[in-house]
Amino acid sequence: MDKKLYIKTYGCQMNEYDSGKISDLLAKSNTVSETSSPDEADIILFNTCSVREKAEEKVFSDLGRIKHLKRKNPNLIVGVGGCVASQEGANIVKRAPYVDIVFGPQTLHRIPSMIRKVQNDRKSQIDISFPEIEKFDHLPTKSRSSATAFVSIMEGCSKYCSFCVVPYTRGTEFSRSVFDIIPEVRYLVKNGVKEITFLGQNVNAYYDRKEKLDFASLLELTSSINGLERIRYTSSHPREVTSSLVKAYKKLPKLVDQLHLPVQSGSDKVLSAMKRGYTALEYKSIIKKLRLSRPSLSLTSDFIVGFPGETDDDFEKTLNLVDELKFDGSYSFAYSDRPGTPASQLPGKIDKVTKFARLRILQEKLDKYALFHSVEMLGKNENVLIEGLSKRNSKELMGRTQNNRVVNLIGTTNLIGKIVPVRITDVKKHSLRGKLVL
Repeated sequence: MDKKLYIKTYGCQMNEYDSGKISDLLAKSNTVSETSSPDEADIILFNTCSVREKAEEKVFSDLGRIKHLKRKNPNLIVGVGGCVASQEGANIVKRAPYVDIVFGPQTLHRIPSMIRKVQNDRKSQIDISFPEIEKFDHLPTKSRSSATAFVSIMEGCSKYCSFCVVPYTRGTEFSRSVFDIIPEVRYLVKNGVKEITFLGQNVNAYYDRKEKLDFASLLELTSSINGLERIRYTSSHPREVTSSLVKAYKKLPKLVDQLHLPVQSGSDKVLSAMKRGYTALEYKSIIKKLRLSRPSLSLTSDFIVGFPGETDDDFEKTLNLVDELKFDGSYSFAYSDRPGTPASQLPGKIDKVTKFARLRILQEKLDKYALFHSVEMLGKNENVLIEGLSKRNSKELMGRTQNNRVVNLIGTTNLIGKIVPVRITDVKKHSLRGKLVL
């Protein structure tokens, strides 16, 4: 009988990618299949994220909720991975002794051997080291067929923004070999994938040192693969938007009309305190160049409000930046101290009432522009990649436009995996409705 695996994933797309690889890895090595219920699981794993406030406490709270399952079944394997695991290490087992394995983002490929050691020795196993590229040499290729797929091309971060824990939890930047990436993409395309998303903490910092090949060159090589229709990437950094990447938007039609480029603030003072390495004017200059290269480019971003020392004037500059660039939807957060980061030691902390008032104002403005861009699509024909059945109505299909809008429509399942013309007929808060153009 197959063993059952329950994974709870917190946070970013990198974690979603890692959780998928964990599932594939255990399926390959231990005849394990996923379950949506922890109650029937033989292995319970929490793949964590420490970007948001009180992330550690959320993990321990979830661990507390499954403690009774461990008492009921002593053979149940309980594990914690991801960034909180890197941050907390052995402290997780001290606070929750029933945790069997603790693994970092770079050691998830060692999970099968860690489980075996637990079963043999009956001792908790902790491995939060940073072996760099070793991880990718041991992870299986995607086993599940779909129209889209993530491909991790690099990990870690060397930017050391003052608010961010990623360099400390995922290590510094390292890139996979192009000779590993391209075969993986070819394999995925051969198995029905039409769109790939390149992943990395600073994905456009990719550089294959051996081949002296940068991110734009990787995009060009990938674009030449027959059968691949679309290329996306996330998350990028303004400091790594090179002239060659700007040119790629003019010469590579498979590169989608959408870019997620985090800015974080419109204030130069705040950007400097964040150690972002650019000014608001430099960011706007990058966007101008990109839009000249690809006039149809849809731009999304990340914002942090309430950073230590942020004044009303600083916040107003962020709002002005949004008005000027008219972002097509973005992620926005109220600042929270992350343990061990330089920003956590900065003076001038902003009270919660002010932070969340600013956040509400910013989100309302971002939502306004997102709706504006959606309404602009009404009545137009869009090329939509049909990804599968609609989550809300299994009798309908769901797909995405070039600019990453979700579109629900009536159609037959033989359209799944195909790019089809769809006329946009209605605008919802978080999605669009459309009709097939026959």
